[in-house]
Amino acid sequence: MKYSQEHLAELNLLLQFDISSSATGIKVHQDASEDVQSAVSRLYEKGLCTQPDGGYLTDEGIETAEKVDKVIRVLNA
Repeated sequence: MKYSQEHLAELNLLLQFDISSSATGIKVHQDASEDVQSAVSRLYEKGLCTQPDGGYLTDEGIETAEKVDKVIRVLNA
């Protein structure tokens, strides 16, 4: 299975969260691209963040973001 454009948008958005601090969230504004707005909505529906426009990562969101961060670091090595 390949990553779809939707998956890539979600993965890129997960990289925007500061995984070193669970007290740091993000907010996707209404002037963000439709791709980013849709991605954050999907992350919320999947239970990975606390608000439909971002908020904080849930416990599962933190685990997922850590894995995404690890993958990108390995690929960039």
